[in-house]
Amino acid sequence: MARFVLVPGAWLGAWAWKRVVPLLERAGHSAYPVTLTGMGERVHLLTKDVGMETAIQDVLNVVGYNELDDFVIVGHSFAGKVAAAVADRAHAQVRRAIYLDAFRPERVRTPQAGFDPTKEFGPAPAGALGIPLTEAIIAQIGKDVQGAELRRMLRLGTPWPIRLAADPITLSTAYDGVSEAYILCRQSGDPVDEIVAGKWGPLVGPHRIEDAGHWPMITTPEVLARDLIALAG
Repeated sequence: MARFVLVPGAWLGAWAWKRVVPLLERAGHSAYPVTLTGMGERVHLLTKDVGMETAIQDVLNVVGYNELDDFVIVGHSFAGKVAAAVADRAHAQVRRAIYLDAFRPERVRTPQAGFDPTKEFGPAPAGALGIPLTEAIIAQIGKDVQGAELRRMLRLGTPWPIRLAADPITLSTAYDGVSEAYILCRQSGDPVDEIVAGKWGPLVGPHRIEDAGHWPMITTPEVLARDLIALAG
């Protein structure tokens, strides 16, 4: 049995894993979907002080208060850096970190993964702390989200706190012993074949490739659940 801690990416909350969790549980595993402060049902808690350290503590609290050991942490999209930081700090408890169409950390001691999301997705509204989810963004990286699921994403998606993108993480030597795996999505816009070939840095663990956009938990949950189980280690 694997214990999956599921960390959603930008604009999402625990709701995004709704169709994946029962598939994992039906196969005999347990799943703990996380909502990061400032998004999903915790959108009302967003302040200027909410950043990466908040997100890391969100996940560490799920781990601690559920008394989890030997767990698999899954980081989707930008939350790959949340997963990496949690795996670094809780390395003795982590079985594997799975990066789902996500940022993949380097095993370095310097700050990494801080970036300006407005350059890719446009500026936030004046005075806002986050970038709203739009139909244009979904079409850009997840064109397979259609119909009722598109309407659902637009209804439930909440602004992505800019600091969650802008704040870097710094990993310790403890991360060097963390086992990694990867799920790459062909329709999200990333050069999957080049990534597998190592052009953008080596993959240091097993991988699966899915014919999906950036949100396979929404569009192909059965395939995603199968690949998570296969990569759990």
